[in-house]
Formats: sequence, C-alpha cells, structure tokens
Amino acid sequence: MQTEKNKVALVTGANTGVGYQIAKSLADEGYTVYVGSRNNDKGQIAVIQIGKQSKAIQLDITDSQSIDAAVRQIQSEAGYLTLLVNNAAISNAGEPGRTMEEVLGAQRASIAPIDEMKTVWETNVFGTLAVTQAFLPLLRKAEKARIVTVSSALGSLTMNANPANPYRAAFDVVYGASKTALNGVFLSLAIDLADTNIKVHLVSPGFTATALNNFQGTDTVEEGSIEPIRVALSEDLPTGSFTGPAHYAGADNIVPW
Repeated sequence: MQTEKNKVALVTGANTGVGYQIAKSLADEGYTVYVGSRNNDKGQIAVIQIGKQSKAIQLDITDSQSIDAAVRQIQSEAGYLTLLVNNAAISNAGEPGRTMEEVLGAQRASIAPIDEMKTVWETNVFGTLAVTQAFLPLLRKAEKARIVTVSSALGSLTMNANPANPYRAAFDVVYGASKTALNGVFLSLAIDLADTNIKVHLVSPGFTATALNNFQGTDTVEEGSIEPIRVALSEDLPTGSFTGPAHYAGADNIVPW
C-alpha cells in the first residue's frame, strides 16, 4: 500500500495542452507524475519543462502493446498508481488543417463518414477504457485511488436537448457524441467500483483553445485547466461526479448528464 507522502500519477496525452497543465500541477504538489505521450520525444521535452518528479512514458492508448509496456514500467518503478488522469483524445480523423467550423460541418450525423467516427471513438471511448482497465490492478494497490477522465460538456445530453443551449449546433456525432459515450462508460465504471478503494470522476475543461478545436476555443489553456486540476487534486469528491467550470456549471460545478 502507498503512503500519503508517495503519490503516483499517470496523465495520458500530457505533453501539451490541458494534460500538460495537469501533469505540471501534480508535480508541483509532490506527485511522481508519469507524462504519457504517443511521441516519446515530445514527452521527454515536456518532462524537462515540468521538472521535479516527472517521468516520460510512451503511451498510445489505441495500442495494446504500448499500454502493456506502460503498465510494466510503472509496476516496475513504482509498484502502484494513486491517480490515473485520462486526458488523451482526438476531435476528428479527417483532412488536417480545417477550421473548427469545417470539421463540425463534416461531422453532422447525416453525413459523417463512419470510418472517421470509428477512428475518433477508438481513441476517445475504447482506448480510454482500455488503458483504464489495464491500470486497475495498480490502482487497486493504492490505499486510496482515483480515476479522473477529461470529458466535455458538449457530451451532456441534458444540455444539448435544450434548444436554448448556444453550443447545441456543435453536438456532432463524431466528437460530441463520443464524449456522451465516454460519460456513460465511466459512470458505469463508477457504479462498478463503488465499493472499492477507487473513485471515478469526469470533468469538463470548458471551451478551451487547444489542438482539438484548432485553437479556436474561448478560454486559454490555463483557464481551461483550472477545473481539471481541481478535480485531479481533490481526494474527497463523491465518486461518479461530472463537473465543469463555474461560469457555466454554476457554483457547485456540477454538469448535467
């Protein structure tokens, strides 16, 4: 079992954006942080910038061999995992260089290419669950463990069913609906693990300017990282929570499913 002084975290997709900010904050709080990145060279650069107890780890969440190798590395070096932050995600699988509006227009349910939809869901839904399942044995070895999955309010069925929601038109079948599916999968996991040492949380960064939206979001990466960092560092939130920034989620930060 871990001691309270030795906390170990893995953040997927952590070489840039919100994932990087989460990893940096965890390192600043004394965690040993594994900085997950598909490209190990980019992960190494991020670790140099983060410093402290951060370590680069090659991790492609759609590659079972990559996942297994990452599990073996953390098992060998740390022996357990206190916190898994599922941040890695993609927004589209089509032609690069398009604006956010062009991507959304091509991802409407009536015309979205099924192959592109499958590719995005392979990362955002199936890959995220695959890496989580693989690390459960190490999370079970911690005294108290948490899984924090970065989702999106864009995946909220309640919000998107409301015609007054200004972002409703952006609820596409490729990315937006993948986040709805992700929410369902991890709510299911929270129920599954309710009587264990592992808590499960979902968190929305808000409309943050990252590569996911061609940097067209309204919030800076630093602003968008505030709520994910709060959730990642919180040890007393009730399991099964779905929260977001207060400016749209309200004072309690709760996002409707």
